[in-house]
Amino acid sequence: MAITAAMVKELREMTGAGMMDCKKALSETDGNMDAAVEYLRKNGQAKAEKKAGRIAAEGLCRVALKDDKTAAVVEVNSETDFVAKNEEFQAYVEAVAEQAVESDAKDMDAFLAEKWHLDASKTVKDALVDKVAVIGENLTIRRFEKVVANDGCVVSYVHGGGRIGVLVEAVTDVVNDAIKEALVNVAMQIAALYPKYVATSEVSEEYKAHEKEILMEQIKNDPKMAGKPDKVIEGAVNGRLNKELKEVCLLEQVYVKAEDGKQSVAQYLAQVAKENGANLSVKRFVRFETGEGIEKKEENFAEEVAKQMAGN
Repeated sequence: MAITAAMVKELREMTGAGMMDCKKALSETDGNMDAAVEYLRKNGQAKAEKKAGRIAAEGLCRVALKDDKTAAVVEVNSETDFVAKNEEFQAYVEAVAEQAVESDAKDMDAFLAEKWHLDASKTVKDALVDKVAVIGENLTIRRFEKVVANDGCVVSYVHGGGRIGVLVEAVTDVVNDAIKEALVNVAMQIAALYPKYVATSEVSEEYKAHEKEILMEQIKNDPKMAGKPDKVIEGAVNGRLNKELKEVCLLEQVYVKAEDGKQSVAQYLAQVAKENGANLSVKRFVRFETGEGIEKKEENFAEEVAKQMAGN
C-alpha cells in the first residue's frame, strides 16, 4: 500500500512520534493506522496515543439539570466553528439538552422520534431539520446521556464554553453545598485530565494484559534493560502499568487542586466526607468532548484550485 503524506501527518497527530518513525510504522503495517499506533508504542516512539480519537468536528456540548438527582449532557455538531458561536445555534443546543433531561429514550432513534418539547406538533428530528434550514449548515445531534442518581446526587460542569461537558453521579447520604462543590471540583478534574475509569477495580483484565504486552515490548527495546533477569523486567512492567493506571483511574489521580501536590482524588473526597459527616463515593461519570473521535474533512486549497482548473 502506498504511504501518503496525509497518512504520515495523521499518525503524527495521533501519537506525537517523529515523521520518519511514522512513515516506517505505516510501511511495516501496510498502512493500517491502528496497527501503526501499536507499532510505535511497542517501540517506544509514541509516549502514548496522543488523542483518544481524531478530534475535529465543530459544535457544542451542553448540560441540563432537572434537580439534584437528574441531569443530561448532549453533543450537537455543526460544520464550522462560526456556527458553533452563533447565538441561535447555542440556544438550540440548550433546548436539545432540556429535551434530553426529560427524555426516557434509550437510543438516538427513539430520541429523534420524540415530540419536540418546544412544539408538540413536531418531532425532535423535525425540529433539527428546521434548524438546518434556518442556519444553513448540516447539524447533527450526535449523542446524549441522562443520569439519574437514586442514592445521592448528580452535578455538572461545562468547560471551554461548551467544548467539554461532564456529569458526575455520586452516592451520598448528605447533599449540601459543600458536597456538591467538591463534586463539581471532581467534574473539573475529569474535564482536564480525561480519566477512563472511576477506580482500578473497573479496569478489565483484558485491558491490563494488552497494556502489559506493549510495556513489555518497550522495555525489551530499552538498552538500559538489556540482559536484565526476567524477574527485574516483570517488576519494571508492573511498575509502569501501576503508574499508567493511576493516570487513567479518577480516584487514583492526583487532585488538581491538592495543596501538597500529592493528595489523590480519593483522599480529597474522603476529607470532604469526613468534614460533612457523610458517606460519599463517585459512582460514575460521563464526559463528552466536542468532536471526539470524528475525523474532520480537511480542505486543501491548492488541490481545490487544481480540480477547478482541470474542470474548465
